[in-house]
Amino acid sequence: MHSEKVQTLPKLKSLNKRKKIGIIGGTFNPIHNGHLFIADQVRSQLGLEKVYFMPDFIPPHVDHKDAIDADDRVNMVNLAINDNDKFDIEMLEIINRGKSYTYNTMVELKRRHPDYEYYFIIGGDMVEYLPKWYRVDDLFKLTHFVGVRRENYPMSTNYPVIWVDVAKLDISSTLIRKLVSNHQSIQYLVPDAVLKYIKEHHLYE
Repeated sequence: MHSEKVQTLPKLKSLNKRKKIGIIGGTFNPIHNGHLFIADQVRSQLGLEKVYFMPDFIPPHVDHKDAIDADDRVNMVNLAINDNDKFDIEMLEIINRGKSYTYNTMVELKRRHPDYEYYFIIGGDMVEYLPKWYRVDDLFKLTHFVGVRRENYPMSTNYPVIWVDVAKLDISSTLIRKLVSNHQSIQYLVPDAVLKYIKEHHLYE
């Protein structure tokens, strides 16, 4: 009995396979080891190709926050991530200047990189503020939100947040600025290159 061999087409690699890209935004005033640790843990746990640190020019917070010059903050981010090829910097909000609204930023990033699937990383304490974010419902159509669990903050939200467990490092930019202003050591709280930059430029004194 003759059986006709069925020819199957070879599986082609998708040319438009979406790249999973993380974004961690903030003032980074200054960037510290806690930021780097969170970015690395989320990247590893979610299998992200890269995480971009995105400094804001003027944070759109209701409560006013003073920050040092954007150039210094950008320089410190570059110094902090220089030795990790899984980290990069996204300069869009610095270039655009003005207040940094995440919705506007993500619209532009999706236009520039339609093959990127974005994961926007925020602290668990920020999740409860999501309803107050500018055009938040539309924003969820542009990016996944990743919430880093925080003690004493509920994980209940009406939004489809991806929760990630990350060991707690009790480091904050506020703490670092306070220590520097009091002439106390910040070694091991920030990368060595950032520590050197802060000292050389007399920041936060």
